[in-house]
Formats: sequence, C-alpha cells, structure tokens
Amino acid sequence: MDEPFNDIAIRMLACLVEKENTTPDYYPLTLNSLTAACNQKSNRNPVVSYDEATVERELEELRRRGLVQTIHMAGSRTAKYRHSFMEEFRLIPREAAVLCELMLRGPQTMGEIRTHAGRMYGFRDLEEVAETLNDLMEREQPLALKLGRQPGQKEERYMHLLGGTPEIQESGQAVETAAKHVHGESVRIAKLEEEVSAIRQELETLKKLFEEFRSQFN
Repeated sequence: MDEPFNDIAIRMLACLVEKENTTPDYYPLTLNSLTAACNQKSNRNPVVSYDEATVERELEELRRRGLVQTIHMAGSRTAKYRHSFMEEFRLIPREAAVLCELMLRGPQTMGEIRTHAGRMYGFRDLEEVAETLNDLMEREQPLALKLGRQPGQKEERYMHLLGGTPEIQESGQAVETAAKHVHGESVRIAKLEEEVSAIRQELETLKKLFEEFRSQFN
C-alpha cells in the first residue's frame, strides 16, 4: 500500500466489496447506487451523507490507484463501477469479508466480526476468524491490528489499517480514565466521611442537651 486511504475511499471500497457479495444482481454499481450504499444507515458506523460529486471525485482517485474500474454495459448509457480490491491486495474471500466489515463498522471483537461478516463469508467458528485476522496482521504490510480491551470489556477488538497506522492511545486513555474515576470516588468517599462525622457530632451534642434537659426533672 503506497499511501493510506481517506475515510471516503475506505467506505466506497467496502461498499463495492459488500454489494458484490450481498446483491450480485445489482453489481457493478452506478454512481447513484454507490452513493446510496455509502450513505446507508444499516451496517455502517459512522453513518455518513456523501453527495454524488464527492463520491465521483473519490472514484477518480481510486481509478488512478488501480482499485476501481469503469464499466460501460451494452445498451446502457450509465457508467458502472467495479473494484479490484481483492486482486490488488491479494486477498482470499474470508480476508476480504473481515476487512470489509472492519471498514464498514470500525473496530470489532472476533465475535462481532464473525456475526457481521457472515453476510459475505460463512465462518465455521471463531478459530477461523482468528486465523484470518492473524493472516492479515502478519503480512509484510499488515492490514489489521489488535487493539487493547476497552474498560468493562472482556474481549479484544481489531481494526483495519487501510487508513494508516494510528497512534494507539487507547491504553493510556483507559489508565487516565480509570485514574480519574478512582480520584473522583476518593473525593466522593472523603466528602461522605466528613458528612458522617459532622452528623455524629451533632448527635452527640443533641444527646448532651437532652440529658441536661431531663436532669431538670429529676
């Protein structure tokens, strides 16, 4: 990969791969259908709202990089577009399915990947998902990365690297968040302890006043 892809290109490539597998009768895609696929509300994170001019502009860049081709169908004036994503990155179907889902939805656990990618490839179990992720991560130019666990989560997540290698701050952020949480709890507990102490002092004072009052009648 000569240079990282921007978010628009990543969404467009993923949509082309997805639609080829899930709705093959409508593939290759027209500009209008590709734009609609990018802006789809289901199976997308984040949800976007690209206009056709934006998609068309990015198509030119993807054509320049050899990842998209324009197809002119017999009897149709409308150009259509197909990807060569798998060929360019030498991907087998299960690898393309995993990458596509990470590109469409962002970081996910192995279980989430297996569920979501099932529309394009039927993984027999989580072990096959793990094997696929390892193959993507162990390439000369890795295409996937394992992230640390989020606070409160038991499973690790994975992300694609088509947008470049990110600055991983997740662990530091988790520690910072945890530290803030602990500090906040300490402050709250200290405040409660002060309030309890004040209440006890008031009770002692009231007890003394009551004893003094009662002694007047003895």
